[in-house]
Amino acid sequence: MGNLKMQSFSPFSSLSFFLLLTTPSFVKTALTQDGFCSAPSVLDADSDSSTQPLYWKVTNPTLSPSHLQDLPGFTRSAYKKDHAFITPESHVFSPLPDWSNTLGAYLITPAIGSHFVMYLAKMQENSKSGLPPSGVERFIFVVQGSVVLTNMSGNVHKLTVDSYAYLPPNFVHAVETDAAATLVVFERRYSRLENHVTEQIVGSTEKQPLLETPGEIFELRKLLPTSLAYDFNIHIMDFQPGEFLNVKEVHYNQHGLLLLEGQGIYRLGDSWYPIQAGDAIWMAPFVPQWYAALGKTRSRYLLYKDVNRNPL
Repeated sequence: MGNLKMQSFSPFSSLSFFLLLTTPSFVKTALTQDGFCSAPSVLDADSDSSTQPLYWKVTNPTLSPSHLQDLPGFTRSAYKKDHAFITPESHVFSPLPDWSNTLGAYLITPAIGSHFVMYLAKMQENSKSGLPPSGVERFIFVVQGSVVLTNMSGNVHKLTVDSYAYLPPNFVHAVETDAAATLVVFERRYSRLENHVTEQIVGSTEKQPLLETPGEIFELRKLLPTSLAYDFNIHIMDFQPGEFLNVKEVHYNQHGLLLLEGQGIYRLGDSWYPIQAGDAIWMAPFVPQWYAALGKTRSRYLLYKDVNRNPL
């Protein structure tokens, strides 16, 4: 073999190397140096969440683990014929039509197959909303900052985080703010029923009662009346860690979802998605759907659901 010499590796040196690997100082070094162990823990990132405002993760999401942020083109988002999973690194903001000093990111529109629109509205200093098209109803939910809602009668309401408002179709109103605020907005063309009329509603999640959920263990609140006048509702659903939907749902209703807090796993069709605060989902009619909460804190999501209308 010429001058090639084989290296010996004695049992003593193997033991020494093993002990080196398992010493706290070596492990700490391995975990803190750049490389395969450099991604920060999600638990570490959320360690001070108790001092943050409600829903702060929606506007300050964990876009991706640090070891994936340098991969060009990386996104957790996915779009399929019966659902879409839309994550914050995919948002594209542009000026909202008819709004002033406001950027919007459309997350769900009829182009995807829905009959409603869901978007984020990032209002800046001295911002003001525009009106939806004729015949279109609107629901707004505040996830960051505060806004002032006024209507043509001169009624004024201040909406803070976790507050919301329903505005009937052709209802003249304005949403204004003098500082940064973020809204989740749902709009759809109202499906009228004879002798039924909707009204402006202003409220907050904490003032809505918990409702019965037979066969389930999650907590449910409905933000709109269940009367026939309303062709959709908005649900707030809370899951403690380890809780999950008992029913593996398949139904004719469409959904638009925004995870406000926590993390979990969502099944949509044959796909399974890790989901965290700030992620949005569109669910087409009859897509199999199921959710389980993970982590150490409550998960809460905001859910659009069409109701009270014959599918024909």
